[in-house]
Parts: sequence; C-alpha cells; structure tokens
Amino acid sequence: MQYDESKFRAFFADAPADIDMALLDMARIPRHISCIMDGNGRWATARGLARTEGHKAGIVSLREIITAAVRLGVDVLSAYAFSTENWNRPQHEVNVLMHLFAKTFIDELPLLKRENVRVVFLGDISALPKRTRDVFEYGLAECKEHAGMVLALAVNYGGRAEIARAAQQLAARVVSGELSVEDIDEQAISKNLYTAGLPDPELVIRTSGEMRVSNYLLWQIAYAEFYITDTYWPDFDRWGLVRAILAFQGRDRRFGGLSSASA
Repeated sequence: MQYDESKFRAFFADAPADIDMALLDMARIPRHISCIMDGNGRWATARGLARTEGHKAGIVSLREIITAAVRLGVDVLSAYAFSTENWNRPQHEVNVLMHLFAKTFIDELPLLKRENVRVVFLGDISALPKRTRDVFEYGLAECKEHAGMVLALAVNYGGRAEIARAAQQLAARVVSGELSVEDIDEQAISKNLYTAGLPDPELVIRTSGEMRVSNYLLWQIAYAEFYITDTYWPDFDRWGLVRAILAFQGRDRRFGGLSSASA
C-alpha cells in the first residue's frame, strides 16, 4: 500500500534519541504485521488498577498502532484480541471485554473511515454475545468498500481450531466429490483459513516479553520474523512499532536457503 509522505513525516516527527528515521527503508516495510497484544492485565496490576483498566488502555495503543501502520504503508495489520482460551478468564473480565469490543468498534469507526481501513475478523464470531455480533456486523458493512489497509482482528480465535476447520471443509468437499484427495495441498489449506486472500505475516510482534505463539496463526507464521519486547501492550506506541520494523529490516531472511552473503 502506498503511503502519504507528508502525513508520514508529520506523524513520525520528533523521534526519540535511539531511533534514526533515516535508517527506515520504506521500500522494505513488511506487508503484513501481526501483533500479539499481551500484558494489559499486568500493566493495570502494576499500577494498582483493575485488570479491565488495562484492556481499556490497550485500546488506546491499538488506535495509535493502526494509524502508524497506515502512515507506514502497511498492507495488513492483524491483532490478537481474544483467543478461544480466553473464555476461561473470570466471567466479569470476559463480559467487560465483550462490551469493550462493541463500544470500541463503534467509537473507532470514524478513524477507520477517515483512514480507509477495511476490517475483517479472524475466528468464530458466531459464538460471541448477540450485542457484540450485531455491532461487528454493522461495522463490517460500514467498512467493506474501503480499499486501504486491512485490519484483521482475531476474536474467539485459535490456530489449531482454524486448521481443524479447514480440514473439515476440505474433507466435506472430498466426500461430495467436488474435490479429490490429491487436490489438497498447501494452497488449498490456505484458501480455507480465516486469512484467505491475505498475505502471511512477515513480522510478528509480541509485547510483555512472553516467548510463545499462544496458538496464534500457527499455519501463517511459518516464515515470519518475531520481535519480542518487554513493554506491556498499553505502553507500546508508534516508536515501538518503528523499532520492531528496524529490527526486521536488519535481519537476513533466507526462507530455508542461503543468505546472499553466502551464495
């Protein structure tokens, strides 16, 4: 996606001392950046606040990262908002999250419209409360014609469940005679994932210092670069994103082959 240089310069003015924006190669911005937004609860606990206050603060950070990604010309920004395992959290926290999801989508529609962002959901949103589903469906309809960056929100998402769902869909087509077993290859599986039609993530950012993927995009991140920061998600900002991209651009991505220096 093309970026607007004037808006880019304005948004990324006054860089902190440890960042040299001249080193950022705009021709090598990752097409798809994915964020595992971790640490909201710990951020709140460290400040003597309820965990739910951390989730509210995390929304502010997501808003900034969405704008930053648009300014950088990113094609797809995906974010892990609620996993299939998160249903095991205290009911009050789950209820607050569902309310926040609905409220945030409505509150952020002006931003999404202004920035021409199209929203898609990764995961089974049919299991969400009706109020949340209704808001999601309304928001999707409002954004469906947008042609800018894609914001892919993983809600009620699990990587293993996604792969199992794809296998079931392909198996049903084999049983019906629409597909042969020989037709099932990597491309066929990719087309039956929630991310069908989107490029795989090139850069995965995980906040709060955790060193695991947490059942997230297990198929899609096969060759993604990982950037782990100890920063809790509510403190992750545009400059954290720039640091992650600079680290990405400094790596030699070989995809199982040799580096250009070794060739």
